[in-house]
Amino acid sequence: MNIDQYGNIVGVFTNGSSKTLAQIEVATFANLNGLISAGNNMYSAYANSGQPIVASLGEESSTTMQSNALEQSNVDLSQEFTQMIVAQRGFQANARVVTMADNLLQELTNLIR
Repeated sequence: MNIDQYGNIVGVFTNGSSKTLAQIEVATFANLNGLISAGNNMYSAYANSGQPIVASLGEESSTTMQSNALEQSNVDLSQEFTQMIVAQRGFQANARVVTMADNLLQELTNLIR
């Protein structure tokens, strides 16, 4: 099975022949910000997004696809590392507060004895 840049799913058979089995279509919306996040990179149409405009790849829309390729990460690693370091420092500070409170309670207990 192969998928070309226009979304045509082409089946290749053992006898050497090939046939277009289906075509992938895309939907666009007048207001992309009106879509509601459904989680896991999925969105649902809502009244603010408008009706979906469904079109074939390449001919009816300017969109094409690239098969047999990996998508690069859309995460900023430097930002994520910075947030991780900030969270780690916050955890360390909280652990020190708990340790200090424990020491103060220990001293208080010793003073009472």
